[in-house]
Amino acid sequence: MSLTAGRLSAALVVLTIILSAASVAAGPDGLDLGRAVADLVHGHDTLDALILVQLRLPRAILAIVLGAGLAMSGAALQGLLRNPLADPGVVGVSASAGLGAVAAFYSGAAAAWSLALPLGGIAGALAATLILAVIAARGAGTTALILTGVAIGSFAAALTALALNLAPSPYAALEIVFWLMGSLSDRSMNHVWLAVPPVAVGLVILARLGRALDAMTLGEDTAASLGFDVTRTRLAAILGTALAVGPGVAVAGAVGFVGLIVPHLLRPLVGHRPGALLLAAAPAGAAFTLAADIAVRLLPTRPELKLGVMMALIGAPFLASLILKTARKDG
Repeated sequence: MSLTAGRLSAALVVLTIILSAASVAAGPDGLDLGRAVADLVHGHDTLDALILVQLRLPRAILAIVLGAGLAMSGAALQGLLRNPLADPGVVGVSASAGLGAVAAFYSGAAAAWSLALPLGGIAGALAATLILAVIAARGAGTTALILTGVAIGSFAAALTALALNLAPSPYAALEIVFWLMGSLSDRSMNHVWLAVPPVAVGLVILARLGRALDAMTLGEDTAASLGFDVTRTRLAAILGTALAVGPGVAVAGAVGFVGLIVPHLLRPLVGHRPGALLLAAAPAGAAFTLAADIAVRLLPTRPELKLGVMMALIGAPFLASLILKTARKDG
């Protein structure tokens, strides 16, 4: 990693720590953070300590995990596909992970086995990334890959709509709809333990791809001539993306655009190197998601605005501006 990229990553880690503290402190419950920490340290089961452990800490940890996974996956997909518009949401990975989680909901597996929900999310994300890898391996162009991703996302959305249509009761359908909007409220440490281990494994897998992705910017044949196993790199990116995105979507619902916005903002700061972008994207995605989650709590809307809705309101205009910018360059 270059000195500039290292300093950027270190600054983003510090920003993530500051926003984590702000996230733990923010909320409508009037939490005395200092007293809550002191009670927790001394083993006192006070109301402040319970709010800290059961509500605020899980929410902050899940925001970090969700944002880091989405942003690093977006950076990896953009490097792998050599397309700055690639994103777990745009190429259908998030929608497929959501479909896998909805299948776990709908079938009753999530109620019978706690691991069914994250495993359903991972399976959905893995299926989408495998299809993209097969298309990429056959030499498909950038436009074909993006359109394939859009088709995957649309098909996953259609199957999710089918599950809603056939939901056994309006309450079950409403539960799925609210979950799909994406939120970190009312999550517990059980959700943290379900999401953190697989996402951490996915982040480690993706973080090891930096040099290979740097080489692949010169073309796959050149990367192979430099000693990199292109097929192994592609499979590792697929597995890492599925692990980094699927469990986050499974516990938080559909939260899009983090993997598109964060790498795009960071790319000029790291010299457009995919390897440097990977390591900077994780803390930046965590900080971005923490900031957005703090914002939905501070906005005077009742009920609370969903995190996925907030990200969509930010991300959709951002994506439109990227498309217009690209069209002007091509024109």
